[in-house]
Amino acid sequence: MRFLAILACAATFTAAQAQSTPKAQSPVPPAANAAPQSPEKPLLPGAFAGWVTNEAPKTVSDPAQIDAANAAPLKEYGFESGMTATYKRDDETLTIKALRFPDVSGSFGAYGFYRDAKWPKEQIGSGAVSNGNRVVFWRGATVIDATFSKVHPESASELRELADTLPSPSGNKALPPPILSLLPKSDREDQTAHYVKGPDGFALIPSKGLEGLSPHYALGPAGYAGSGGVLPASLVGFDRDAEAVTASYALSSGPATLTLISYPTAQIATAAETQIRAYIQSGGKGQTPFTKPLQDSDQASLEVRRTGPIVALVSGDAVPDDSHKLVQSVHYSSDLTKMPMPGISEVAKTGSLLYNIAMFVVVIGGAAVLLGLFLGGGRAIYRMARGKPASSMYEAEFTSLDLRE
Repeated sequence: MRFLAILACAATFTAAQAQSTPKAQSPVPPAANAAPQSPEKPLLPGAFAGWVTNEAPKTVSDPAQIDAANAAPLKEYGFESGMTATYKRDDETLTIKALRFPDVSGSFGAYGFYRDAKWPKEQIGSGAVSNGNRVVFWRGATVIDATFSKVHPESASELRELADTLPSPSGNKALPPPILSLLPKSDREDQTAHYVKGPDGFALIPSKGLEGLSPHYALGPAGYAGSGGVLPASLVGFDRDAEAVTASYALSSGPATLTLISYPTAQIATAAETQIRAYIQSGGKGQTPFTKPLQDSDQASLEVRRTGPIVALVSGDAVPDDSHKLVQSVHYSSDLTKMPMPGISEVAKTGSLLYNIAMFVVVIGGAAVLLGLFLGGGRAIYRMARGKPASSMYEAEFTSLDLRE
């Protein structure tokens, strides 16, 4: 009877636990569960700022279709899709290429790849440069390459109107590459400033955030070599998930170039530092000759240093003391962040339910044993107090019938 009572209690507890546990909803068609989603907005509109295209902008998914000469670096930056369009206004034309990337790191890297450090800066989007009738700018995860048949004073404002229509990523996709924060700010050469004419005359546009940065950010060998990397791309280690950034510095004793390479772990960075240091010490006389940037550098000023998973290299014409100060100013500090715990799966919920049932049975069983000992022991003490045996199982019990003649 006690065992049946325990099973009944366990069944009751199981039913209560099942009611408290959220039930997985059966999948329903999206149309029955939510309103239909609107199609994704295209990168390029049919018309803006007086510019109109006679044909709908063409969507491309292969980087070779939008820039055959630079398809390899675009793939390294994570090119997802693009659009091309030719706009007309009177007898003028405007050809635009829009390149979409998965995040800000990809768009900023691609923008730096296209940008020439000697091109003047424009105030369009998150950063822009121009070269004659060609303007390259980026905003969010998009890079725009625009070519005017004729440039007007209002051309920049027209592209700013286009930039305002570009989508902006959110969350981690909107964050710049973390390696950029390790670049020393002192003496860093920002992108060439550009004077624009306003209502009060000419004014200098200040740089903000990533807008004024001169570094070239690379995620692969093609992008690194194409943007003027100092080291041989094969020596950087992009096959080990490396990221590289190259920035120019105007030191008191001469120009210098700082190269930072980020690796997944400090152990990989240590091995890479050994290889790069041996390459620098060889003076270009080994199996791999010096690149042109290293050949043009003061050999006494070349210095390599590792800090955490970062390897730093200084090249250029600055004196060794200034180069040493620059490379020593690079410091990596790891920030430990609490990772969010994933939600509880159905398997975990089932396991927890079975565990709770087992514990409930053990507790109820133990309580039954203790209750039996308490009641049985009390009865035995009571019988012994009356001078009877503790147990009645040895007593002969008779049923008497009071029969009289």
